[in-house]
Amino acid sequence: KFERPKVDGDATSLYLDSISLEQHYIERFGLSRDTIRTFLSPVEGGGAGLGPDALSAYSDYAFEMLHPLPAEEGGSDQMFPGGNATIARLMLKSLIPAAIDGSGSVEDVCRNQTKFERLDREGEPARIRLLATAIHVAHDGEVSKAKTATVAYLASGKVYKLKARSVVVAGGCWTAKHIIKDLPDTHRQAYAQFYRSPCMMANVAVKNWRFLYKMGLTGCRWFEGIGNYIEVCKLALTGIEEPTIGPDSPLVLSLKVLYSYPGLSTEEQGHRGRREMIGTSFREYERQIREQFDAMFAGAGFDAQRDIAGIVLNRWGHAYLNPQPGFFFGRNGQPAPREILRRAPFGRIAFANTDLAGAMDHRYSILEAKRAVEQLLDQVLNG
Repeated sequence: KFERPKVDGDATSLYLDSISLEQHYIERFGLSRDTIRTFLSPVEGGGAGLGPDALSAYSDYAFEMLHPLPAEEGGSDQMFPGGNATIARLMLKSLIPAAIDGSGSVEDVCRNQTKFERLDREGEPARIRLLATAIHVAHDGEVSKAKTATVAYLASGKVYKLKARSVVVAGGCWTAKHIIKDLPDTHRQAYAQFYRSPCMMANVAVKNWRFLYKMGLTGCRWFEGIGNYIEVCKLALTGIEEPTIGPDSPLVLSLKVLYSYPGLSTEEQGHRGRREMIGTSFREYERQIREQFDAMFAGAGFDAQRDIAGIVLNRWGHAYLNPQPGFFFGRNGQPAPREILRRAPFGRIAFANTDLAGAMDHRYSILEAKRAVEQLLDQVLNG
């Protein structure tokens, strides 16, 4: 009988991280490999980009085990106006209160505009520099003796540099390993074991959704053609508004397109998916989406040429972290790649990002950032 892991790193956790999620489903549920790859890849891909064949079995439990958190009341998901942007706006309001008018309530922070001119003022305790891309981070001198690190960044076509007593590198794994110029081989090899896969979100504006209403649907899944499922795009609201919606209302349908190729390695699936996504023209994607909708919904009165008002594609080349077996706790006596980066700062540089948690969730982003800052506090306070 299978028992879920109780503590991060217990015997069950270690075993799950030693096998693929596909193998776990075969052992626990008696499913066939073909069933998993045909019907479950889109399900798992919704949270990790690829299918169970490419993921550590522990990834199915990482969200609840890595950083135990109180369950939300009723077990519902969190949702904010503007998505995770609301969390960033709440942080901004705390750091630079004058940047957003009103109180610190979700309603005020969401409804009031950001005063961008207040973000980067000399003399303020916190400064946020937008449109600035970090391109170089390195210690000033020997790592063990350096008192500062230099950060160079590109803004408005010019390169600037500054010195800092401590630096938190919170970028994604695919860029951080290139930005830190004196990164040791141990850390480079660890970063080489972080794999990412792409995702494309197609937002399809339709003039009405009566065709779905007739079918009794607000969303559906399929297993052939482009993408895996659509849903009526949901938006969280604040205040006392009670908007109504009917089947003749215009709305946006969100279509997620994932790129999994069961049987290939985790790394190769990511590379192949990026090549396909970037190498396919908008015209071709539009054709595929229109044909997909006509094939599925023409029987309910849908006509793509008449009913689609517009299509917007959002292509994310490194959308999902794909934790492979061994990612969480290591394999063959070797430490887990994430722990090499988490366990201690590299000189005056500490590492953050949800990559290091192996579970892509805004709460883990915050927790990883908290850990990185705490690792550097002595340097910041004592010089």
